[in-house]
Amino acid sequence: MIKKLKLVAVIIVVMSSCVITKAQQALKFGHINSTLLVSMMPEAKAADSTLEKINKDVERQLKTMYDEYQAKMADYQKTEAGLSELVKQAKQKELTDLEQRIRDFQTTAQESFQKKKEALYTPIFKTASDAIHEVAKENAFSYIFDSSLGVLLYAPDGDDVIDLVKKKLKITTATPSTPPKPKQ
Repeated sequence: MIKKLKLVAVIIVVMSSCVITKAQQALKFGHINSTLLVSMMPEAKAADSTLEKINKDVERQLKTMYDEYQAKMADYQKTEAGLSELVKQAKQKELTDLEQRIRDFQTTAQESFQKKKEALYTPIFKTASDAIHEVAKENAFSYIFDSSLGVLLYAPDGDDVIDLVKKKLKITTATPSTPPKPKQ
């Protein structure tokens, strides 16, 4: 009876080892720098161009507002001594109101910029993600890790799937050796 139990235990251990070994062999891991991939997509270049134009427009408007503020401040400082108290208060209020308009414009512009950036990049990220998923399925990858997140401590070059995903997205741009810094 004890011999049978030992034999059954040995069979279970051997079978478990075979199953675990087979499962380990079936897993296939890959990695990709998604930041680098997105930076090479034509859609991202177009989005960056649009965002740059918006940024220049905002900067131009802020400069106009700031120049107006500077001119009014200089005028106030020149004439302050000869102004009545009531006119001084009115000019100070005008300057304070202009400062507040500038701050409000900056805040609104920044919020608007972030919303526009999100609207432009959301479909780009989805396209990249969909392509990564398709490449994973087509090439039997169990897992693909994003090396741009900085959590991948080591990965052999052969497991980098960026070229497969670029091919899927029809990107012909050469892959740079150093990844770009994420845009903020």
